[in-house]
Amino acid sequence: MEKTWFVERPYPNEKDISSCGLIGLINTDGRRVPGELIRDAMANMHDRGNGLGGGFGAYGIYPTWQDHYCMHVMYEDQSKVVPLEAFLYDKLRVDHVEEIPVAASRKIRKYPYFRRYFIAPPAADESEADTFMVETVMEINQADNGAFVISSGRNMGVFKGVGYPEDIYDFFRLDEYEGYIWTAHNRFPTNTPGWWGGAHPFSLLDWSIVHNGEISSYGINRRYLEMFGYVCALQTDTEVVAYLLDLLVRRHGLTFEQASAVLAPPLWKDIDAMPAPKKEEFKKMRMIYASASLNGPFAFLLAYSGGLIGLNDRVKLRPLVVARKDKTWYMSSEESAIRVVEPELEEMFAPPAGKPFIVELDKAPAAV
Repeated sequence: MEKTWFVERPYPNEKDISSCGLIGLINTDGRRVPGELIRDAMANMHDRGNGLGGGFGAYGIYPTWQDHYCMHVMYEDQSKVVPLEAFLYDKLRVDHVEEIPVAASRKIRKYPYFRRYFIAPPAADESEADTFMVETVMEINQADNGAFVISSGRNMGVFKGVGYPEDIYDFFRLDEYEGYIWTAHNRFPTNTPGWWGGAHPFSLLDWSIVHNGEISSYGINRRYLEMFGYVCALQTDTEVVAYLLDLLVRRHGLTFEQASAVLAPPLWKDIDAMPAPKKEEFKKMRMIYASASLNGPFAFLLAYSGGLIGLNDRVKLRPLVVARKDKTWYMSSEESAIRVVEPELEEMFAPPAGKPFIVELDKAPAAV
């Protein structure tokens, strides 16, 4: 069968200039809305991508199964389903399975096969269940089995592939879903291949990441994560960010502010100027988590079931703007993309370099 993973490029070794577009919205009152707003915003940033990757992350889309993990699996073809499902049924309690509905078009003709699995928590203790699910995802993704898990959280899902975001949106029939958080990405791959698994968002449990930029520290970040059992199998630098977030926040218990200071560490001269208690805290984090720090230009949106975080690198080499209307917050690469869907904004600003802007459900936003 013809491969569907990769798209042939006429000059595969030619480096493209980095671009990428991203946007996210969160309704802090938990109100669920269709993804049409995000689709229209991404269509406005069409020229930030080159058709080699688009994707969406959505939270609150599976209320009937909200207590189950939902595993979205991308298969090279349908022949790979039986062996993986034998593994899943042997290891997990799968309560419901179905195809992810898609709509092929002239713009997206070659594509993998998608299924989703609603899995009961495999342990009474939530932390043990999360750890078990992470280990299962790593085991599947590193196996040579023609299948990859692209999301594995509760009441959320990732939908991504090769194409422009508006085409991916139509392909996955996302007009049929409603969520209280939506994120989206338009990819312009530079050093990594354009393939279905390499599109954004990258996700693990309920963490999901969309990224504009380049992680030049990918090698050391990947090796650091491997010490803790994470496996980077999707051939794109952004993958490390999802796993680092899981390691730092879920496993090591850091706050989002502390985790952000690890990912985008303050300059030493800025640490030296901090008051004594904070100065010592940041010195320790820079030394302990040196191999988890990210180098290179980036703007991220970090989503999880309770909120949305925007973060730039410490010298702001990629654009990021934040806006609000009532209880809806937007974060995007461009102001114009936000104004397409909400022209009457109550506030609009750009967060400072290296400082996270955190919006959580039913809480006031935190600018650190």
